Amino acid sequence: MLIHLPFLTTPPLESLKPPGVVIQRLVPSRRKYVGSPSIAILPNGDYVASHDEFGPGSSEKTSALTRIFRSEDRGETWARISTIRGAFWSTLFVHRKSLYLLGTDKEYGRLVIRRSLDGGVTWTKPSDAKSGLLRKDFQYHTAPVPVVEHDGRLWRGVERRYPATGWGINFQAGVMSAPIGADLLRAESWTLTNFLSRDRSWNGGDMGGWLEGNAVVGPDGNMIDMLRVDTQSMAEKAALVRIDAAGKTATFDELNDFVPFPGGAKKFTVRFDPASRFYWSLASDAPDDSTKNAPASFRNRLILSRSKDLRSWEIRATILNNPDVTKHGFQYVDWQFDGDDLVAVCRTAFNGARNYHDANYLTFHRVEGFRDLRS
Repeated sequence: MLIHLPFLTTPPLESLKPPGVVIQRLVPSRRKYVGSPSIAILPNGDYVASHDEFGPGSSEKTSALTRIFRSEDRGETWARISTIRGAFWSTLFVHRKSLYLLGTDKEYGRLVIRRSLDGGVTWTKPSDAKSGLLRKDFQYHTAPVPVVEHDGRLWRGVERRYPATGWGINFQAGVMSAPIGADLLRAESWTLTNFLSRDRSWNGGDMGGWLEGNAVVGPDGNMIDMLRVDTQSMAEKAALVRIDAAGKTATFDELNDFVPFPGGAKKFTVRFDPASRFYWSLASDAPDDSTKNAPASFRNRLILSRSKDLRSWEIRATILNNPDVTKHGFQYVDWQFDGDDLVAVCRTAFNGARNYHDANYLTFHRVEGFRDLRS
């Protein structure tokens, strides 16, 4: 069963089944949770999805596990086609008819990339700098964020943790890129920008960290790294880091480049739609009237928003919602355009989850006619 709009609330709390199509379920008692959902559309129209495992029962700190799934019927049914050891926080993307998986090999691990020539069944192994081991010089952090083709290069946001302690406060923002004709498995093909540290005094002193940046082409044709901003205020923000055309220099104007963004305190995905000439996002929005929790703890409402310029955002519709904020969450959604629809995969915490964060489901959703939605 697919999710067709309007769909503004989940089933009653006593329902055991989450909204959407269940791709994977993990039992919380095993202390392994669904993380890092990603989705790609193969040249033949099939969908491929992935997720990793995190939590104290997982191998995230040594050699993380990622599962790959495929649907041949537009998301109605899914089958697991492979399991990868040594893949975490990874993005699926298609380039020149090949499928790639780009992320780290573990929590705060090395940057690695894999290639599949059979739609995700078999994968290359990143054993050295010629086969997909891209960087091992720092601890890297990332998420399933967009890979964008622009001006003859592929672009993707990434962070490194330096010094190698804490969460968020030591995350430095940057972008990696490679020529579109290069061998993406070779480390020498990839250029990294400088990495920018955040300053606690930014955003009026409400600046816990920035992370999970989206590579997106700005209205002026220049590359932007649009980052999640960890704040205490319910006025959620995103940060727009500017990237030069050579992919070597990242700069940020702390006085002008924080923008109001619904869901900005959680991971989000932003993509530009040539058909509508709007930027679109699916994000976990927080209420604007809570004084009890920081916005990152509200993940029970998934909203669709759009913008002409990346700076002014309009909420168009509520896609998923549940009244319970403690053990229900629709988060880390990755999605793609598919004609007049959006197709998405979600890290879903639903009935039986340990809490809103430690998701027990990977779910698939179709947002039909997204450009015309208004609620």
